[in-house]
Amino acid sequence: MASADNFHSQLVGWSKIILPICGIGLLSTLFLFARSSTDETGIPFAEIETLAREQRISAPQLSGVADDGSIIAIGAKSAQPGPANPNSFSASDMSLHLKAADGSEIRITATTGEVDSTAKQARLRGLARLETSSGYTMETNGLVADLASGVIMSDGALEIRAPFGAITAGQVTFETANDAKGQQMLFTQGVRLVYTPNSAEPKDATQ
Repeated sequence: MASADNFHSQLVGWSKIILPICGIGLLSTLFLFARSSTDETGIPFAEIETLAREQRISAPQLSGVADDGSIIAIGAKSAQPGPANPNSFSASDMSLHLKAADGSEIRITATTGEVDSTAKQARLRGLARLETSSGYTMETNGLVADLASGVIMSDGALEIRAPFGAITAGQVTFETANDAKGQQMLFTQGVRLVYTPNSAEPKDATQ
């Protein structure tokens, strides 16, 4: 009796796999025969196989809360699993939005990127553009965001346009201040500041 039950379970399990495949095969056959052989707009078999092999998601969105209370949201035009790491995915036209506990915001866009769920890291590659709600705009070749701590760090040198002028630096780090009252920017490695005073400064009342 036990062997019969075991066989029945195996049969049901295989049926769940085989029947859908047969159904897809029949639908594919009907599709192919319904089209004229002279129709040049058909999808090549090589392209069908490529689409079947690729696991791609359009317009993915994910969000979470970091240890410092920052809300991090990540989006992309498309994403697919990483070839070497099954716990990661690579993305095109990637974006990251961080809203700190004090209400300040950081928005980043990049040509490509990847998210590693094991390391809890997001890497934005290519030309990355960063804007802050306080009026800073930056461009660099890549940024790394620690999704657990909320710390964002540039991969290399960058140019910054600030409300008071321009800054060049070898690296910038965004992190929560020690008093936990908000985020701070730390510029390091050859920092150069060009101060541009506001032309509309008020004149001295004694003049």
